[in-house]
Amino acid sequence: MRIILIEDDVLLGQGIDTGFKQQDYIVDWFQQGRPALASLQYESYDVMVLDLGLPDISGLELLESIRKQGSLLPVLILTALDGVEDRIAGLDAGADDYLVKPFDLDEVCARIRALIRRVGGRADPLIEHQAIIINPAAHTVSKQGEMVDLSRREYGLLLELLENTGRVLSRTQLEDGLYSMDDDVGSNAVEVHIHHLRKKLGNGLIRTVRGVGYTIDKPT
Repeated sequence: MRIILIEDDVLLGQGIDTGFKQQDYIVDWFQQGRPALASLQYESYDVMVLDLGLPDISGLELLESIRKQGSLLPVLILTALDGVEDRIAGLDAGADDYLVKPFDLDEVCARIRALIRRVGGRADPLIEHQAIIINPAAHTVSKQGEMVDLSRREYGLLLELLENTGRVLSRTQLEDGLYSMDDDVGSNAVEVHIHHLRKKLGNGLIRTVRGVGYTIDKPT
């Protein structure tokens, strides 16, 4: 999962960034709104975590701007503004959730997982495909009841494919979900991760669509 974090407080931002990465999330952290808006034009994200009190433009302006452009990106506001009118303004501007500082990072992650389930149309917190079960809260993967040890990238790639079952995702789309802007990406990185997943979970799980990308087919 790739998150765009927009938070101008350095210490708080570092704490959130570190906590997200410990959850195996890919994070691009911005301390101002305008650079974040520019990044949103060419980068793909699964969730935005947004502070309202930014130094250049307000978080509400940023949020209203992306909604006017038609963006459906799930947005969680994290702010010190705790008045009822502030919450109403944030939700009416297009936020999907609103959490007041100080907060517990575990709750933030739980709310993010809930947003992702809602976007994917899932009610069950577990993701199941044939004999494979992913528990996003625990970051575990099992096959036929046996735990499978995956690297951070392998786990992220499997999660991305399973959350898009039936869709063909290009290598670029998969890279966007696995790497931040600061990461060096090898030319065959995705192929290597898919090779490892096939060895651990079976050759028939991930199908290559030549010239297009990769997919996990919906169960028949």
